[in-house]
Amino acid sequence: MTLSELALTVAVLVALGLAARRLGLSAIPAYLFAGLLLGPNEPEQLAIISTSEVTDFVAELGIVFLLFFLGLEFSLSRLTRTGRHIGLGGTVDLVANLGLGLLVGVAAFGVSYAALILAAAFYVSSSAVAVKGLIDFRRLGDDETDLVLAILVFEDLVVAFMLGFAAAGGGGPSDTLVLVAKALGFVTVGLAASRWLARPFDRLLDRLPLEFFLLVVFGFLVGSAAVADELGLSEAIGALMAGIVLSETSVRDQIEERFFSFRDIFAALFFFVFGLSIDLGAIGDVGWIVALAVVLTLAGKLGTGWIAGKVGGFTSRQSFNAGAALVAHGEFTVILAQLASTNPLLDPGQRIDLVAFAGLYVLATATIGVVLMKESKRLGRALFPTPVPRLTQEP
Repeated sequence: MTLSELALTVAVLVALGLAARRLGLSAIPAYLFAGLLLGPNEPEQLAIISTSEVTDFVAELGIVFLLFFLGLEFSLSRLTRTGRHIGLGGTVDLVANLGLGLLVGVAAFGVSYAALILAAAFYVSSSAVAVKGLIDFRRLGDDETDLVLAILVFEDLVVAFMLGFAAAGGGGPSDTLVLVAKALGFVTVGLAASRWLARPFDRLLDRLPLEFFLLVVFGFLVGSAAVADELGLSEAIGALMAGIVLSETSVRDQIEERFFSFRDIFAALFFFVFGLSIDLGAIGDVGWIVALAVVLTLAGKLGTGWIAGKVGGFTSRQSFNAGAALVAHGEFTVILAQLASTNPLLDPGQRIDLVAFAGLYVLATATIGVVLMKESKRLGRALFPTPVPRLTQEP
């Protein structure tokens, strides 16, 4: 990628991102669409940019910053605050949607490792799109928002293990057990560090000038990702745990403020780079998979939110609002497909189909999900009208 190509890329991202914002939609589908337009696949008339070592490195940084910021939002205090909904809501969501994802995966790839990856991509909602929608539509103060956040936290924990499996899994049972043990140990150490290293990090970072403050935080982030990579896990897990460790420090807000722009820039480029790999020519092969997955996603996520909400004591309308906030898929679905696309244990055809599926699936569900969040209260009133009190006749 040359500087002129980078300048063109940024211009297209800005234009499409602003257009999506004007329509009240997430920018993620716009970034994917930009990559699809300018990438080497169909439509070839606009093919300007191809994947290279530079674009791969940019995408890797995008993954690292996305997961780092997600880790900053995940703290033990937040886990405790939403704990009463995590067990029930998270379990209902896992069983229902991972099960539906397996049905789609087996229908697409048979009983295979690729089916498991597709099921994981189907299962996990987009924390980025959901939280942004809650902010934009002024839902953070709603009672059911605690349920939404609890389910998202549960999904984040599950996906932390799936990321390593997507990148390097698929071997024999012993290899899989070793991989799971490594992921479990790494996450356990990270959670322990978030509790015991918060004060030492506070003392260190408080004393540093801004320049060295930034360098130390960035070095810790990159170092944690590198350690995970050396262990055969995904660098995404390392970035996630780096964010979790720093989430308990008193300078968390300052870290978010200083690195927020880096996250947005590299996240946009990450989705763009993934869009370069989407081939509309493959829609004939995966179109039916995407259509089936979208229909089952609507049924699964809306049903999950409604069941978990009703059991948790929410009204039917509140439960519907919670389910609507979970429909959109985004960063994790794309990351899982991106990691699987480099896994040599997958057949080349399966890698291509997974990437094509993930891109089209995110385009569809992110758009539908944001519209549903915007209109969920109106739809809730239509689907669950207030009962009219029955008038009694006087004798």
